[in-house]
Amino acid sequence: MIDHLTLTVKNGKKSVAFYKAALKPLGYGLQMKWEKLWGFGENKKPVLWIKEAKPVTTPQHIAFYARDRKQVDGFYKAAIKAGGKDNGKPGLRAEYHPSYYGAFVIEPDGHPFEAVCHR
Repeated sequence: MIDHLTLTVKNGKKSVAFYKAALKPLGYGLQMKWEKLWGFGENKKPVLWIKEAKPVTTPQHIAFYARDRKQVDGFYKAAIKAGGKDNGKPGLRAEYHPSYYGAFVIEPDGHPFEAVCHR
């Protein structure tokens, strides 16, 4: 349903460093960039755009698709190492459904991010 989305951040350089690290274990990376605008995704297709400007986007929950649980674990470790704050360690969330495996992190501008595998 969603082709792409844009988050407005305070410090583009800091945010880009965070997203490069946190999204790498999921197979996503920087695909395009212009002055104060960076696009992350895969296969030359940005899905998440980071824009440095004001006002900063009110925190939005974004869940990234992970192909397997190992990627979820890698996302969490990389995001925490890159400066994210723990918002739920990797694990099963049976209250969502029996196979819902997710990890939750708050990124530098306060957006609650998640990586999830449904297998």
